[in-house]
Order: sequence, then structure tokens, then C-alpha cells
Amino acid sequence: MPNQASRRTLLAAAAAAAATAAGAVAATSGTARTAAAADGLNPEGHPGRRPDRAGLRRAVDRMSLAEKVGQLFVSRAYGHSATAPDAADAEQNQALFGVRTAAELVSRYHLGGIVYFAWAHNTRTPHQIAALSTGLQQAALTSGARIPLLLSTDQEHGVVARIGKPATLFPGAMALGASGSAADARRAARVAGSELAAMGIRQDYAPVADVNVNPANPVIGVRSFGSDPRAVAELVAAQVRGYQGAGVAATAKHFPGHGDTETDSHVGLPVMRHTRAEWEALDEPPFRAAVEAGVDAIMTAHIVFPALDPSGDPATLSRPIVTGILRERLGFQGVVVTDALDMAGVRQKYGDDRVPVLALLAGCDQLLNPPDLPLAHRSVLSALASGELTESRIDESVLRILEVKSRRGLFDEAYPPASAVDAVVGVREHLDAAERIAAATTTLLANPGALVPLDAKAAPRLLVTGTDPVSPSASTGPPTVVLARELTALGCRATAVAPARAVAAAAGNAAVLVCTYNVPEGDSPQRTLVTDLIATGVPVVLVALRNPYDPARLPACAAELATYSWGDAEMRAAARVLTGAARPAGRLPVPVPGRYPLGHGLTLDA
Repeated sequence: MPNQASRRTLLAAAAAAAATAAGAVAATSGTARTAAAADGLNPEGHPGRRPDRAGLRRAVDRMSLAEKVGQLFVSRAYGHSATAPDAADAEQNQALFGVRTAAELVSRYHLGGIVYFAWAHNTRTPHQIAALSTGLQQAALTSGARIPLLLSTDQEHGVVARIGKPATLFPGAMALGASGSAADARRAARVAGSELAAMGIRQDYAPVADVNVNPANPVIGVRSFGSDPRAVAELVAAQVRGYQGAGVAATAKHFPGHGDTETDSHVGLPVMRHTRAEWEALDEPPFRAAVEAGVDAIMTAHIVFPALDPSGDPATLSRPIVTGILRERLGFQGVVVTDALDMAGVRQKYGDDRVPVLALLAGCDQLLNPPDLPLAHRSVLSALASGELTESRIDESVLRILEVKSRRGLFDEAYPPASAVDAVVGVREHLDAAERIAAATTTLLANPGALVPLDAKAAPRLLVTGTDPVSPSASTGPPTVVLARELTALGCRATAVAPARAVAAAAGNAAVLVCTYNVPEGDSPQRTLVTDLIATGVPVVLVALRNPYDPARLPACAAELATYSWGDAEMRAAARVLTGAARPAGRLPVPVPGRYPLGHGLTLDA
């Protein structure tokens, strides 16, 4: 981890920069369409249309208390099918929820939404996802208050994507930050949103609005657009407009800002040490930009922020932060969704029975993925019975949730037709857009001996080695293998080898390319590998696959690149830069302490 002095230097630089900057497809049944029209619930289903609040209020008034409480919850459910899950998934649902299928879960608890996860076996293929969405919507529209679900997932792109090939996968936030193009960010979100909508997913937990000013941040990092609040704000607003232009509710996260923490809120409770002035300069601008762009939802962070609330409560449970700052200071009137309630950051101070109630008292609307849904549901009902929560407070949240469902056309377009998947998901136009956008993200950090571009016409022998992290959804294989394949396709003779064999195999190669992944401070196997390869005398090219901070933790190499992720599009873009088939266009969206400033990036002569 960087020492406090270097972190504070970054913080001061980012604050100074901020101060300077300041001077769809679907169709629904006739029954659902008629019911929606009768209540004035967005009968044309036009994405982005202003909801009919009077009609929505009538819908809320007709709901039972249990149905209203159910609308607040967005739960996981296990299985690839709403009604016919695999036996193991049915058993998991039975153990956790007392039902065997996702459809039964929706009906029993009158849920407002389901969140899709790969590990819950929800996201196998686009056609399967669309069928799952249809089955879940059928369960919602034929039971209880007959309100459509807001189906959601984390499809940030880059290192966090729940749905992989054949869906189109774009570079992640920091890669888009390296390109600096708001148009590309909006285009990526628009295309991604259209594919989500074709599969029935109408809320995406993206974009990330955190400003990453801490290189030691273990949970945000490349999920952030960068360290410059103004640049992050511009790209956040662009993605909000892109997703929502495609009929998908965007969700800016993680309020009030998770970019300067050294603890992962999945496993602990981070503390943000920014002063109020630092928060206003660094963390607030992207969220304000999201609000001004009309974002449908904002997700809270499970972090303690003493300068904003000295109580020690995580932001998710903090009324001064959720209501006092997000609602009153920023004027946000949309849906506030908690980060997942099964994360450690929100469970350390209070029990699982109290967390949902406290989140609602703080001003949250959607309660995402509680670890024990039956307990959480009972707890909210008990708080209503005791008077701790009032029905009018619940009505406020339900109305906001229904407004988003109406604005995104769900009262008229709940079911995604199967034809939409083939017409939209992973089509050539979208794949080409991903390649074009990725081409502008590769950042050439160092090239002191003009090793790059490699002379592909001479068919040089290249060795590719290094860390092979688990392939992201956008990858067809380990990054060393993909990179070697792409270099060979461009005319080189590239071979991927394991790190244990790399030093012995280095001789006779024109260069050795070393892929690194989140290199830690101090000694490490990655540092040893790079040091030993440099000692062979063969030129070493460093390819930082994820965090661009890696070069500062390694000996200087003959050339250094940052790709920000290791999907196929990013690896192809890197190969083209390395061989001169494309000129590097990316610029660092974060400073690399001790090595490169914010905005650094080399170009090559045409």
C-alpha cells in the first residue's frame, strides 16, 4: 500500500484539479396492457416518459401492506429457469426461502425485483436469460398486486460483468476514462443497455461514480473512470443517458463515494477520511452530474464517513447522508437502492433483522439482496406494526419504485420477446462498436528505446508470459494466450508460456511480453519474474492487465502498456499497438505515484 504521504499527495492533486475545473424491445399481454392503461400507467410504454403519478398512487393505494413491503425487496434467486431450476438450485431456494422456484419466491414475497448473478446460475445464455425474465414477469403479473418486476444485474463491463459472450462486452470504466470520450462512454452504455433490455433486464447497477484517488483501493480501482472529478462526472452523465436512452434504469454508485478506501466493503467496514470540503470537491461532482442527467437510481455505499455523519453508521443506514445530503442537498428524487445487504460492511454494527429497517429510516427505497429474505421481510412488517415505520413512509418508496418501472415502460412492456435476443444481443454492429471503443483505450506508458512498434513484417519471435487471472466474461481464454494469438495473427511468431518456464525460454526472442495483475508493494513473485527476465538481456515489455499502478512497483522495462482489463477487445487493441497496426490513444485517467502523472500517454509517429 502507498504510504499516507503519497496518498494525500494524490488527494491534494485531485482536489486542486477539481477546484480548477470549477472556474427496447418488448411486448406484453393484452391483459397487462389493458390493466396498465386503466390505471394510467404509461400506456404507450415510451422509455423516459414522465410517469402518471396519480395513476401510480392509485396502484399503491390498492396494494396490501405485505405487497407494499414486497416491492421494496430485490432478492437473488437460484436457477436458470423461473419454474424448472436444476435440482441443486431448487434445494438452495428451499433452504433459504422456503420455496423451490424463483417464480414461487416472487409470488410469496410480492417482490419488486430479482437481481441476476452468474453464481446463482441465472445467466447462462441470452436466450435463457430472456426466458427466465419472462417466467419471472409472469409470476409477478399473475399474483398479488400484479406489478411487473424491475429485473437487475451488475453489468459494469470490464472486470465486473455478469453476462458474457455472446453478449457484447465493452471496456470498463477506467479504460473509457483513458479514452476520455464521453461519446464513446454513452455509445457503450446505449448498446449495452439495449442488449440488457432484450434479455428483460431493466435496471443496471452502473455506472460507478466513485473517484478513485487511492491506488490501494481494493474494491473500486479500474471500476472507476479515474481520479479527476470533472472527467468522472462527464463520463458518468454520459453513461446515465446511454443506459436510460435504451430503456434501462441506470444506477450511479456508491454514494457518497467509495474511491478513497483501503478496505473492501464486501469483507469489512471501510472508513472514508475525507473532510467535508474534500468530499464536496472530489466525491460529490459525479453524483451531482448523475442527478442532473436524470439518473433513475443511486446506490449507497457500506462505508463510514465521519465528516458527513459522525455516528459511526455506514452510509446505507445514515439518514444525514441519504436524506440530508442525497435527497436534500443534491435534490435527488429517484430510487435509492442499498448496496447488497449480505456484504460485511453493513452487517457489523447491527443484526440482519435491523439493517432493512434502518435503511428505510435512513431514506433508502430498494433493499438489495438481504442475506435472509424471510427475516428481513418480517422485520419490516414488525417495524410497521410497532410504529417504528409508518405506512406513509413505505408508500413513498413504493411510489418511487413504481415511477421507475413506469418511466422505463414496464407497465406496457414487461416481457422480452425471443426475437429481440437474435436481433440485438451480440450483433456485428455492436461487436464492431466495442472493438472501435477499445482501440482508443490502450495507453503506452513508456518506450525509451523505441522498441514499440515491433516490426511485425519481420515475423519476430515473441514470448508472452506472466499472470493469467481468471478470464473475465469478455475473454475467450487466459490473457497470455489471447495476446499471443492476436500478435501471431498480426504477423509475429508469439508463444505463450507459464512463468516458471519463461526465463529459460527467453533467449532467442525479439522481446518478452509480461502480463501483470495488481502487483503488490514490495517483493512478490511478479516482481521476481520481471527482474529475472530483465537480467536475461532480452527486451521486456510490461502489459499491466488491470491496475495501471503496476509499473511503479516493478523495475523499469523496455516498454510499458496499460490495458485496464483483459477481455478479448482489450487484448486485440494492445496487440495492434504493439505491432504498429494502431497508434496508442489512451491517457492515464489516474496518476501512477512515483512514475507517471495524470494524463500521461505516449503516441507513436504515423
